[in-house]
Amino acid sequence: MADEYCELCDLPRSQCIHGLPAPTPAAKPAARKTTSRPKPAKRVATTKTPARPRRWTPPEAFGPDILAVLREAGGELEAEDVFKRLEERMADVLLEADQERTPEGELRWRYAARRARQALIADGLMAKSRPGVWELADAGFASQ
Repeated sequence: MADEYCELCDLPRSQCIHGLPAPTPAAKPAARKTTSRPKPAKRVATTKTPARPRRWTPPEAFGPDILAVLREAGGELEAEDVFKRLEERMADVLLEADQERTPEGELRWRYAARRARQALIADGLMAKSRPGVWELADAGFASQ
Protein backbone atom coordinates (compact mmCIF):
# COMPACT_ATOMS: atom_id res chain seq x y z
CA MET A 1 0.00 0.00 0.00
CA ALA A 2 2.93 2.34 0.55
CA ASP A 3 3.71 2.01 -3.12
CA GLU A 4 0.40 3.56 -4.00
CA TYR A 5 1.35 6.94 -2.44
CA CYS A 6 4.22 9.19 -3.40
CA GLU A 7 7.01 9.49 -0.85
CA LEU A 8 7.66 13.10 -1.78
CA CYS A 9 4.18 14.65 -1.70
CA ASP A 10 2.01 12.04 0.05
CA LEU A 11 -0.53 12.05 -2.81
CA PRO A 12 -1.76 8.98 -4.59
CA ARG A 13 0.60 8.21 -7.46
CA SER A 14 -2.27 8.62 -9.95
CA GLN A 15 -2.54 12.30 -8.92
CA CYS A 16 1.07 13.04 -8.08
CA ILE A 17 3.45 14.56 -10.60
CA HIS A 18 6.25 12.44 -9.24
CA GLY A 19 4.61 9.11 -10.01
CA LEU A 20 3.51 9.95 -13.54
CA PRO A 21 5.73 9.10 -16.45
CA ALA A 22 7.66 12.01 -17.93
CA PRO A 23 5.58 13.91 -20.44
CA THR A 24 6.56 13.49 -24.01
CA PRO A 25 7.77 16.68 -25.62
CA ALA A 26 4.96 18.40 -27.41
CA ALA A 27 5.31 18.27 -31.12
CA LYS A 28 5.56 21.60 -32.83
CA PRO A 29 2.42 22.44 -34.66
CA ALA A 30 2.70 21.86 -38.34
CA ALA A 31 3.23 24.98 -40.33
CA ARG A 32 -0.01 26.16 -41.83
CA LYS A 33 -0.10 26.16 -45.50
CA THR A 34 -1.19 29.51 -46.72
CA THR A 35 -3.09 29.07 -49.85
CA SER A 36 -4.43 32.19 -51.36
CA ARG A 37 -8.06 32.02 -52.18
CA PRO A 38 -9.17 33.59 -55.37
CA LYS A 39 -10.74 36.96 -54.71
CA PRO A 40 -14.39 37.17 -55.53
CA ALA A 41 -15.12 38.94 -58.75
CA LYS A 42 -16.29 42.51 -58.39
CA ARG A 43 -19.95 42.91 -58.94
CA VAL A 44 -20.70 45.15 -61.82
CA ALA A 45 -24.23 46.38 -62.15
CA THR A 46 -25.54 45.85 -65.61
CA THR A 47 -28.46 48.16 -65.10
CA LYS A 48 -28.50 51.29 -63.06
CA THR A 49 -30.79 51.01 -60.09
CA PRO A 50 -32.92 54.06 -59.47
CA ALA A 51 -31.73 56.22 -56.61
CA ARG A 52 -33.91 56.65 -53.59
CA PRO A 53 -35.88 59.86 -53.69
CA ARG A 54 -34.27 62.55 -51.58
CA ARG A 55 -35.88 63.43 -48.30
CA TRP A 56 -34.35 66.91 -48.24
CA THR A 57 -32.54 69.24 -50.59
CA PRO A 58 -28.78 68.60 -50.83
CA PRO A 59 -26.31 71.41 -50.03
CA GLU A 60 -25.08 71.50 -53.65
CA ALA A 61 -28.50 72.77 -54.76
CA PHE A 62 -28.12 75.92 -52.66
CA GLY A 63 -24.79 77.13 -54.10
CA PRO A 64 -26.00 78.87 -57.27
CA ASP A 65 -28.87 80.56 -55.45
CA ILE A 66 -26.62 81.77 -52.62
CA LEU A 67 -24.29 83.35 -55.18
CA ALA A 68 -27.24 84.94 -57.00
CA VAL A 69 -28.69 86.39 -53.77
CA LEU A 70 -25.32 87.88 -52.84
CA ARG A 71 -24.78 89.30 -56.34
CA GLU A 72 -28.21 90.98 -56.23
CA ALA A 73 -27.32 92.47 -52.83
CA GLY A 74 -24.05 93.95 -54.05
CA GLY A 75 -21.72 91.19 -52.89
CA GLU A 76 -22.41 91.02 -49.15
CA LEU A 77 -25.37 90.49 -46.88
CA GLU A 78 -26.23 89.67 -43.28
CA ALA A 79 -26.74 85.91 -42.79
CA GLU A 80 -30.38 86.29 -41.68
CA ASP A 81 -31.16 88.34 -44.79
CA VAL A 82 -29.50 85.71 -46.97
CA PHE A 83 -31.69 83.03 -45.36
CA LYS A 84 -34.88 85.08 -45.90
CA ARG A 85 -34.12 85.77 -49.56
CA LEU A 86 -32.94 82.22 -50.13
CA GLU A 87 -36.15 80.80 -48.68
CA GLU A 88 -38.23 83.01 -51.00
CA ARG A 89 -36.08 82.21 -54.01
CA MET A 90 -36.07 78.43 -53.44
CA ALA A 91 -39.67 78.01 -52.22
CA ASP A 92 -40.55 75.77 -55.16
CA VAL A 93 -37.37 73.67 -54.75
CA LEU A 94 -37.44 73.03 -51.01
CA LEU A 95 -38.95 69.72 -49.95
CA GLU A 96 -41.34 69.14 -47.08
CA ALA A 97 -38.60 67.52 -44.99
CA ASP A 98 -36.42 70.63 -45.41
CA GLN A 99 -38.72 72.35 -42.90
CA GLU A 100 -37.91 69.71 -40.24
CA ARG A 101 -35.34 70.46 -37.58
CA THR A 102 -31.94 68.82 -37.19
CA PRO A 103 -31.11 67.20 -33.84
CA GLU A 104 -29.45 70.52 -32.93
CA GLY A 105 -32.73 72.38 -33.57
CA GLU A 106 -31.86 74.13 -36.83
CA LEU A 107 -34.05 73.92 -39.93
CA ARG A 108 -32.60 71.34 -42.31
CA TRP A 109 -32.55 73.67 -45.32
CA ARG A 110 -30.62 76.32 -43.34
CA TYR A 111 -28.10 73.69 -42.28
CA ALA A 112 -27.71 72.64 -45.92
CA ALA A 113 -27.28 76.30 -46.96
CA ARG A 114 -24.53 76.77 -44.39
CA ARG A 115 -22.78 73.65 -45.70
CA ALA A 116 -23.10 75.02 -49.23
CA ARG A 117 -21.52 78.28 -48.03
CA GLN A 118 -18.55 76.35 -46.63
CA ALA A 119 -18.10 74.61 -49.99
CA LEU A 120 -18.27 77.96 -51.80
CA ILE A 121 -15.63 79.37 -49.45
CA ALA A 122 -13.42 76.33 -50.11
CA ASP A 123 -13.89 76.85 -53.86
CA GLY A 124 -12.87 80.50 -53.53
CA LEU A 125 -16.23 81.92 -54.62
CA MET A 126 -17.10 83.33 -51.20
CA ALA A 127 -14.96 84.99 -48.57
CA LYS A 128 -15.05 84.13 -44.90
CA SER A 129 -15.28 87.64 -43.55
CA ARG A 130 -17.01 88.97 -40.44
CA PRO A 131 -19.22 86.75 -38.31
CA GLY A 132 -22.85 86.91 -39.41
CA VAL A 133 -21.99 88.31 -42.85
CA TRP A 134 -21.90 86.30 -46.06
CA GLU A 135 -19.69 87.86 -48.69
CA LEU A 136 -18.64 87.04 -52.22
CA ALA A 137 -14.95 86.77 -52.91
CA ASP A 138 -13.69 89.41 -55.35
CA ALA A 139 -13.09 86.78 -58.02
CA GLY A 140 -16.48 85.16 -57.39
CA PHE A 141 -18.36 88.45 -57.73
CA ALA A 142 -16.53 89.55 -60.88
CA SER A 143 -16.63 86.25 -62.76
CA GLN A 144 -20.24 85.29 -62.07
